[in-house]
Amino acid sequence: MTLYMNLADLLGARIEQGLYRPGQRLPSVRALSVEHGVSLSTVQQAYRLLEDNGLVSPRPKSGYFVSEGRSLPALPAITRPAQRPVDISQWEQVLELVRSTPSPEVIQLGRGMPDVDTPTLKPLLRSLAQLSRRQDMPGLYYDTIQGNLHLREQIARLMLDSGCHLAPADLVVTTGCHEALSCSIRAVCEPGDIVAVDSPSFHGAMQTLKGLGMKALEIPTDPLTGISLEALELALEQWPIKLIQITPNCNNPWGYIMPEARKKALLSLAQRFDVAILEDDVYGDLAYTYPRPRTLKSFDDDGRVLLCSSFSKTLAPGLRVGWVAPGRYLERTLHMKFIGTGSTAVQPQLAIADFIAGGHYQPHLRRMRSQYQRGRDVMSDWVARYFPPGTRVSRPQGGFVLWVELPESFDTLRLNRVLLDQGVQIAVGSIFSASGKYRHCLRMNYAGKPSAQIEAAVRTVGESAQRLLAEQTDAGNFVPPGSVIPAASRTGRSTS
Repeated sequence: MTLYMNLADLLGARIEQGLYRPGQRLPSVRALSVEHGVSLSTVQQAYRLLEDNGLVSPRPKSGYFVSEGRSLPALPAITRPAQRPVDISQWEQVLELVRSTPSPEVIQLGRGMPDVDTPTLKPLLRSLAQLSRRQDMPGLYYDTIQGNLHLREQIARLMLDSGCHLAPADLVVTTGCHEALSCSIRAVCEPGDIVAVDSPSFHGAMQTLKGLGMKALEIPTDPLTGISLEALELALEQWPIKLIQITPNCNNPWGYIMPEARKKALLSLAQRFDVAILEDDVYGDLAYTYPRPRTLKSFDDDGRVLLCSSFSKTLAPGLRVGWVAPGRYLERTLHMKFIGTGSTAVQPQLAIADFIAGGHYQPHLRRMRSQYQRGRDVMSDWVARYFPPGTRVSRPQGGFVLWVELPESFDTLRLNRVLLDQGVQIAVGSIFSASGKYRHCLRMNYAGKPSAQIEAAVRTVGESAQRLLAEQTDAGNFVPPGSVIPAASRTGRSTS
């Protein structure tokens, strides 16, 4: 990526995060040139790119200003979960989401599904077809329990972008990221152990904790900077926490990227209390800025971070190929892998390795990052247009899921039932909490290219929410937005 594009990404991220407000004057061309050590023409190119994207507008003899035409909704408030370990619930709601059958009659806004209808995946399809025609049939044999060596070599090479220096022997290939998370949890924890999680948190990891008989301790989380280190430190002092489970890069469901300084502070905290960290980086390669953000694992010097990821979000979930770099827990993780599924299917491993080695992975990522960033902006605009006044919306810095927060008295479970009758499905917010919080929130997918059909589905969600809120008001059950949110939280940012 060129210098001006990097600078445009940085300025765009600052605008999206609210550091520069609509109508505010931006730094001068000369000031940015000095600050970033680039030429005046580089800064001017960056500003022209931002102007083309509608984020800034020039004023004669005055400089560049943040565009006022696009008003972003407020961010969600910092979360306030109960500060105690809880038994995990919500399986019925998760099951309803994951067992829904894909159908042309239902627009599935709730699934964490990437766009697989893209020409950049054609080389992968060719590799799969060629492997099927080979006389030696390599995809039909067992491979090592650790996974295909060629694929592990390619993954180790890719992870250099995240700051990780891994050898193929450090990696275990799994059946998707879900198995990577499950093996990691079982490698560290026993039934009855307490696991600290960011809140809201990925429902799949929490249901794994539930199935393994563990308790979750939800930690307050900021929509821009991630898990509260202050609250986590208090929890570590109070409870015998065995593991910290976190998604610091392109978080699911909020989309934030945890600042690097806070990643280092989190690792220091884990070292002080001698706690393992389970890092889910499944969306990390889909960050909108380049280079992609560093992982916690890249700062880990004593092997306590178990780094999990997969190709389910970057390529296609049907491949079912993930991986884990478990550090000091390698032997335990291999044992959990062996007693779980044994070796991962070989043919998709070989095809993915060929796809990466052939130089197709990075061009594919560049295309998808650009598409998903545009999808975020378009869907955020649709939410601002069609949803009730006062709706709060996350500002993802990567990935393809959007978190929407409605008034606290609202019930998205009821909303989802109404929507299913209209051919639309969302992910209800309560499945992202161990205790069923966030019932007034929902998650939507914007991976597909913006279309009239998707806009109509988002409009259906917004108008149905408006109608249900009106019914609550008529029934006397409506709580006005902000009336139950502490004053310090109304900006959507932590005051600490």
